[in-house]
Amino acid sequence: QVQLVESGGGLVQPGGSLTLSCAASGIRFNIYTMSWHRQAPGKQRELVASITSSGTTNYADSVKGRFTISRDNGKSMAYLQMNSLKPEDTAIYYCNTKVTIRNYWGQGTQVTVSS
Repeated sequence: QVQLVESGGGLVQPGGSLTLSCAASGIRFNIYTMSWHRQAPGKQRELVASITSSGTTNYADSVKGRFTISRDNGKSMAYLQMNSLKPEDTAIYYCNTKVTIRNYWGQGTQVTVSS
């Protein structure tokens, strides 16, 4: 079965950094696009970043220049390096992959940016 497990969330001060990790299992990891989404209180879930199997990346305008998505196909891991964090980045972050017609999501990890 497909399973995505996130880790790395926590409390960080504005301007700080945090790295999220997503461990994937049950899929041929190297052929699928991986992505990170987030959902803040009272808001809809939004795409933060994605990375294709070949390494092509895409970012939401709100995080460009601050966040970096990456993957390690040998370890079946995806990462989100977050720098220069702002209070507006506070949200639950979810790892995602789409396999044919199915979307798979991790359980989410809370990121709180506050002083």
